[in-house]
Parts: sequence; structure tokens; C-alpha cells
Amino acid sequence: MRAVVQLVSEASVTVDQQLVGAIGHGVVVLLGVSTTDTEQDVKYMADKIRGLRIFPDQKTLMNQSLEDVGGAMLVVSQFTLYGDCRKGRRPSFNQAATPELAKRLYHSFIDRIKVCGITVASGQFQAMMDVQLINQGPVTIILDSPTPKPVAVTASN
Repeated sequence: MRAVVQLVSEASVTVDQQLVGAIGHGVVVLLGVSTTDTEQDVKYMADKIRGLRIFPDQKTLMNQSLEDVGGAMLVVSQFTLYGDCRKGRRPSFNQAATPELAKRLYHSFIDRIKVCGITVASGQFQAMMDVQLINQGPVTIILDSPTPKPVAVTASN
């Protein structure tokens, strides 16, 4: 999984000029799912983001988490985070998960955050969305879940 996490004072998502999600102080998470992601990646990413110490304390040091400040989270599905532009001029999305896998893990991520007591709003999966936000700091962090380890293959006779 890949996430772009932005500290915001407010953010919202509209689809066809209709508001589908909005938050005040908190984070916007643009969340991409790859072909190899599993529930372990969801757990890792949800736990990492909710505990990420990117909010300022009284001394303006980045020392508090979303949970510490009682912030909210706006989650937006973003398959283009897996756009590979190293060859040619058109991004390749071969590493992006199928819509079925991505939707399942996207909703699993949202559910995991909600269970922790964090207020969560979201975009609309597979929709053309307009995302508005006021980035504070600006603070923008890019996170990747751990790379899966290759499975050892042994020959059997």
C-alpha cells in the first residue's frame, strides 16, 4: 500500500458537485493499493498513520499523533499512486490492484481506523472526485507498507 498523508485544517470531497465527505482538523490520506497488498498491509498502514507523530505540540515540535489531537481522517482512494512513469510518457498502472481487491482493502482500511475511535470521512470509490484541502505546515508524508518478501521455491523430485 502507498499513502500520501497531509496534515490539514479542513478538507472535503465532492462527486458531481455533491459533498460526499468532509473533515475539520486532521489528515487527508490518499490511499493506493497494489497487486500484492493484503490485510497485513491494511493493518500496518492504518496503525502507522493513526500513530504518526506529525502534529505540533505546545513547543511546535512534531510530537503528537492524530489520536493525541483528536483529529479526523479523510480517506480517498488513489490508484494513480502506483503510476510508473519511468518508461515513456504515459504512466503504467500494472502495479495497481484490480478494482475488486482495491475496493475491499480500501474499505478494510477505513473500518480499521473507525474501530480505533477516529472520525473518518471518505471519498467515493472509482468516482471522479474533487478534493479540496487546506494543508497545514505544509506537512506531507509519503508512506509505503513493507515490501513483501519473495517466497522461496524448492524443487521436488
